[in-house]
Amino acid sequence: MRCSKPAPDGSILLLVLMQMSNTPAAPAIPPLPAAAPAASFLSPLPFFFVLLWSTGFIVAKFGLPYAPPLTFLLLRFAGVLLLLLPAVLLLKAPWPRGQIRQIALAGLLVQAGYLIGVWCAIKAGMPAGLSALIVGMQPILTAFAAPLIGESVRPRQWLGLLFGIVGVGLVVAAKIRLVGLSLDSILLCLLALLSITAGTLYQKRYCPQFDLRTGTVIQFSASLLVVLPLAVALEGLSWDFATVQWTGRFVFALLWSVLALSIGAIFLLFALIRRSDATQVTSLLYLTPPTTAVMAWLVFGEAFNALGVAGMALAVLGVIFVVKKGK
Repeated sequence: MRCSKPAPDGSILLLVLMQMSNTPAAPAIPPLPAAAPAASFLSPLPFFFVLLWSTGFIVAKFGLPYAPPLTFLLLRFAGVLLLLLPAVLLLKAPWPRGQIRQIALAGLLVQAGYLIGVWCAIKAGMPAGLSALIVGMQPILTAFAAPLIGESVRPRQWLGLLFGIVGVGLVVAAKIRLVGLSLDSILLCLLALLSITAGTLYQKRYCPQFDLRTGTVIQFSASLLVVLPLAVALEGLSWDFATVQWTGRFVFALLWSVLALSIGAIFLLFALIRRSDATQVTSLLYLTPPTTAVMAWLVFGEAFNALGVAGMALAVLGVIFVVKKGK
């Protein structure tokens, strides 16, 4: 089983599909017969996937009142490793040779850098729906950095870039008018966007293919080793985790982020890839920002005015223009 490493939340789908679309190796899961794609996308499975995927930003805002962001991420990384490492050892999955450093660096960008930026931005007051929209512009940035890895930019992608920038600008303006936004939260979310974009490009160029299971362990381990000293230095983390309020809501948020997002969502993703082609599965990514916005409205009362709704639609259209195949 060899494929590109998925990162948590928004980056997992992009990196797995990048592997399927751009490398000649066999996909991680063999495809089903040709009739399966249509049946798959008429089934409830894609809707469950979008709903589950969109909770990544919701669970951050849900759990952050009870733990500092770096400490929460440290526990999340540790939880995933506790579940994944024994399985990797039991299955005797092959470890990469000569790529560990590159895989670890890619993981620091697409996991540690990305999640630190998003979670700290939400902690600083960034609405969950807006954070999902901003980092959802990652395909646009990746496309326009494509010349760095020898790929070209088509005219339609320039139009998509314009739509994306204008759309995000409208949503940010609407949110500032409604609730106000701190400069720190905006910069942190942009940091997350730049980190996941850089990580995607780096991985695509220097380590595009490795065993998913052991590569995941390497990237989570590298991220944990970076987050641990940061949590100690910046959040006063101690051996007894005194900065964490072990409430039922926090435990639920932590378990959800480990089991539902880092593990459960991946099984759904692979089930969809097995039944459908990569382009169809990619289309589900466009539904994440609006779905997150609706969830944030229902759970946290985050409001969007007409300007914000128009901006979100324009931004999603921009992403479609950038990543859609054909002329």
